[in-house]
This record gives sequence, C-alpha cells and structure tokens, in this order.
Amino acid sequence: MNIKRIYAKIAQAAGSAMSRFHFLPSTPPPRNAVFRHWLFSLPRVHDVMALNELDMPWWTYRAIAYVDAWLAERPHPIRVFEFGSGASTAYLRRRADIVYSVENDREFADYIADFLKSSGGVDLVVREGQKSAQPKVASQKSGHQGLDYSSYVSVIDEIGGLFDLIVIDGRAREAALQRSIPHLKSDGVIVFDNTLRKRYAAEIRQSGLTERRFFGLTPTLPYPDQTSILSITHESNVPS
Repeated sequence: MNIKRIYAKIAQAAGSAMSRFHFLPSTPPPRNAVFRHWLFSLPRVHDVMALNELDMPWWTYRAIAYVDAWLAERPHPIRVFEFGSGASTAYLRRRADIVYSVENDREFADYIADFLKSSGGVDLVVREGQKSAQPKVASQKSGHQGLDYSSYVSVIDEIGGLFDLIVIDGRAREAALQRSIPHLKSDGVIVFDNTLRKRYAAEIRQSGLTERRFFGLTPTLPYPDQTSILSITHESNVPS
C-alpha cells in the first residue's frame, strides 16, 4: 500500500509539472484514442475527483466501451447496484436512472458524498467491516483481516428487486457475486473488476455465468489489468 501511495504522489507531481510545461494537453484526448487518453490519465492515479471529471470508471478501457454501448441500447428505467463506490458511481448515474452503492470505507464515502449528491439519483450506503474472530464473510485484501463483511454484502438483499447492471469492485467480492446473481435481471450484466486475481477467476468459474474478459489498459494505472462482464445467458445485443 505504501508503494502505491508513493507511486501516486510521484505520478501526480510529474503530471502537474508536465502540464505546466505543456508536455500534456490541457484537455483529454478522445476516449477512443486509448493510448493517448491513458497517458493523459496517468498523473491522476488514485484521484477520484479527476476520474469523475474525465467521466471514467476505474475499469479497463475495453470494458468501459462495452458498458457504454450496452447502456446506450438499454431501455429505461435502468436500475444499478454497486459494491464499492467512487468515480464509477457518478459515471453510472449519468447513464442510469438510479444507482444504489454500498461502501465499506466511511472516510472515503464522506469524501465523495457531496459530488454524488449533486448528481442526484444515487443512494449511498456505508457498511464497514465488523471486527470478528471468525468472520462469516471475510475479505482477503491486506489490512482487512479479522473483519466480517456480512452486513456489507447483505445490502443488495435489503434493497431488493432486480437490477439491470451490478458492479463488483469492493470488499469480499466472492460473497458479493453470490449475493448478486439472484438480483440480476435475466438479460442484465455484472461488471466484475480485477479478474486476473486467481480467487476471483475461480469464483466466476463456479458461478455458472458466462464471462467475457476485457484485458488491457485502465485509466490511471501504469500496468494492464482485466475487467470481466458476466451474464446469465450467452446472448447479448452488443458485440464484444
């Protein structure tokens, strides 16, 4: 985590310097110019407000393009649920009618609450992990051991109903996927991020869902990653 913070500070400082000396454009390149847009985004690593200004979630560019096209063809009203909030919350609200988002980090939720309120149509719930010697729903992320995320993953059950799109990009993602499947519309999709991680890939294989993998560059990240789109059926009205 310290290495990531150091990298973020260096990248942000370098970006500020390059902008001052006009090595970077003052406005972002078009999103379909992926490499140039990615270079523009690099100094904005771990800056949720900057990503919001770019109207970008923190998924791979290929997955973003897929979701853009899928949502553009989707009839309204569009109902979204999200495990893990941030720039993706505002991005989705601009394209959907209602976004329900659950966040485990209260400090981060407080930080983004104002700009989410300004967009309207976002219901942000904070559910922190609860200390437990034997967590029923655990997270394998470093620093989260000894915390139970049962309440966190249960928010989708409490809100209830079916969703057009569900995003899994927060804590306890394996359990979040299990909870999500009963709440996904038969022609809906799940966006599952960082699926190069072996534990996520194994859970997806066991889920019985159809997976489309979108590997490649991600805004602000200096390395490639993978975002997967999951669906109940093999059919889709948007080509991959």
